[in-house]
Amino acid sequence: MSTGKGLQLMELATPGRDLTAYIATVNSIAVLTPEQELELARQHYYEDDIDAARQLVMAHLRFVVHMAKTYSGYGLSQADLIQEGNIGLMKAVKRFNPEVGVRLVSFAVHWIKAEMHEYILRNWRIVKIATTKAQRKLFFNLRSSKKKLGWLNNEEAEAVAEELGVDTKVVRQMEGRMSAFDAPFDAEPETEDNKGYTAPVNYLEDNKSDVTVILEKEEWEEISRSRLYVALNELDERSQDILRSRWLRDNKATLHELADKHGVSAERIRQLEKNAMNKIKASLPCWISDLPVPA
Repeated sequence: MSTGKGLQLMELATPGRDLTAYIATVNSIAVLTPEQELELARQHYYEDDIDAARQLVMAHLRFVVHMAKTYSGYGLSQADLIQEGNIGLMKAVKRFNPEVGVRLVSFAVHWIKAEMHEYILRNWRIVKIATTKAQRKLFFNLRSSKKKLGWLNNEEAEAVAEELGVDTKVVRQMEGRMSAFDAPFDAEPETEDNKGYTAPVNYLEDNKSDVTVILEKEEWEEISRSRLYVALNELDERSQDILRSRWLRDNKATLHELADKHGVSAERIRQLEKNAMNKIKASLPCWISDLPVPA
């Protein structure tokens, strides 16, 4: 297959922004006669002729467009549906056996629908509405079986259940899922028209608001602070000044600044700081002595 023909197929397999122009282009491609289709299918099946496969795909792109229109009621982009359907068409062409005795369009419909269905289920809602094969079948059949926008009455639900071979309860469950709507977990910014209190996040238990936890934390912090200052006051004045300047002030002093202040080297200040921290740790209970010690 030439590069130009390959690029042409890639462009037609992916609808661009101008969907109307794309549809007009694929509708202008000549429809294959049964004889032409059979000959091309045999060339691809027996000789692995890629150019024959390209011609088969391009001649059936109009069919994918037609199928995509049948799924317009799901509120999804028709261009995206066409693109997914084209993927299914390519898979069908790859697997098509011309000796089975059916036309390619009859064989491809399953693959095209499968790709479109998967795309719809992935994108119709944030949370996937159907995961099992039975649920998928019920989802698409239930939408086509409903005669009105409202809920099914008992007779309609029983008729759908009988037609699809499922329990009426299962039909009701799927109908409930389909009638639900996506909602953000977090509350949106408050406005006059916005009811932020309905967001699910507001219904979670807030452990931070537990009074006993708050009181316990405050009491623990007060005891730890008191023990720390008692231990600090037991140090000599120079060690106290070094620790206060290095750890307890907003504008912390450097080792060189303290060295100039106390008339010693910066290394000596580092040693005094480390010794003072070790003394404090030794005088504190183990459950509040997890203090970083300078290296």
